[in-house]
Amino acid sequence: MPWGNCTKITEFILLGLTDLPELQLTLFILFLAMYFMTVAGNIGMILLILVNPRLQIPMYFFLGNLSLVDLCYSSVITPKMLVNFLAERNSIMFHSCAVQLFAFALFGTTECFLLTVMAYDRFLAICHPLIYSAVMTQRLCHLLVLGSFFCGLLNSALNLAGTFRLSYCGSNEIQHFYCDFLPILDLASSDTYASKVVLFICADFLTMSAISVIVFSYVSILRRILAIRSSEGRRKAFSTCSSHFTCVILFYGTILFMYLRPTSSSSRDADRVASVLYTVVIPMINPLIYSLRNTEVKKAIGRTLHRIQCLQSV
Repeated sequence: MPWGNCTKITEFILLGLTDLPELQLTLFILFLAMYFMTVAGNIGMILLILVNPRLQIPMYFFLGNLSLVDLCYSSVITPKMLVNFLAERNSIMFHSCAVQLFAFALFGTTECFLLTVMAYDRFLAICHPLIYSAVMTQRLCHLLVLGSFFCGLLNSALNLAGTFRLSYCGSNEIQHFYCDFLPILDLASSDTYASKVVLFICADFLTMSAISVIVFSYVSILRRILAIRSSEGRRKAFSTCSSHFTCVILFYGTILFMYLRPTSSSSRDADRVASVLYTVVIPMINPLIYSLRNTEVKKAIGRTLHRIQCLQSV
């Protein structure tokens, strides 16, 4: 459509998870409870790592940053979704949509790379324990985290530029509960081929490169664990990476389902269900997974609770 005949869209309408009014209040209460658990769990994990000297090692430094990213990641999406459950008109301004999309891509990509960094950390710790301390220095840990955020920033900026350089003059109804790249590109009045190619190339390259590092790390870890003769040694080695591996399966499983498969109009409901999983559910359960499956975290929780009880009894 020529720009001269184009009335630019100033806001989008988010169609949400359901258009059934009787479900809105129930969903609001459910997701509000889940968001409270997300905030409490991730802030609790960050504070636990900060106040326990025994957790001041690279593995938990990365875990603290993962909790921070999960907290931000969920907070980009969930509060607006909660408001929309109670609002009569689920609108979002054009520029607010761009900001949400930018932050969503930033923290989502950063989480991908943080999970990869954590896999590399476990690979070094289990497969090369003699050089682990010399390699995984504090400086390298900070560089790996900063690099993860930089990759997230680069991917977010690149795809945001490709999405919002297009003209939007027709329908403004986004078939989603938040601003996401593909539902927005479907509304564009100009050709979206180049933008979609860039989106899928970035998603494929980033996801597959991260998965390659994770697969290599865990194959090496598995071989190392199986070579350990002591059953107690195998159990301890496995316990240090089982929590992370569970988080990887959950996160990358939904990412692969969402972005690395052919899209069609009939798949939108499945997309929304998958989106709920990785924007709301996974940030909530990651702290629970590490709390329930990681022995050192459970011990740190016990020490912290005991310290609190001692302070209260004084």
